[in-house]
Amino acid sequence: MDEQSIAVRQATIFDLDRIAPLFDLYRQFYRKPPDLDLARRFLRDRFEHNQSIIFLATSGDGAAAGFAQLFPSFSSASAARILILNDLFVLPEVRRTGVGSQLLAAAAEFGRAMGAVRLTLATEITNEPAQAVYESAGWERQTDFYVYNFLL
Repeated sequence: MDEQSIAVRQATIFDLDRIAPLFDLYRQFYRKPPDLDLARRFLRDRFEHNQSIIFLATSGDGAAAGFAQLFPSFSSASAARILILNDLFVLPEVRRTGVGSQLLAAAAEFGRAMGAVRLTLATEITNEPAQAVYESAGWERQTDFYVYNFLL
């Protein structure tokens, strides 16, 4: 697959059965147990409540190759809309073909169109291949803030 044969578009609930297996693999990448039903439920809820924007990348034959999921949010300091690119996944067999870059470009285009002031994402420190993709697409690593989580 080359970059020319990749199509990226905003997904709808009618794409649920194509995205859910990718989302399940994404969760497994982050060491979660396989659970396709959970993946379908989670994504269906996001679609039904308009809580996220999902982009789907397909190959020339229409097969799902990857996805990106954005969650709308706001920056109080900027008093403006931001988008959190919470999930980005590309099937291992099509990595290094431009799928991830095209998903990032679609997310950025969407953010500009909706008037967001920035997109933000987080990735594991050890996920160097993804970091290289982000940086080659113009994303800048933040060095002035620490991120804290409080687990419930």
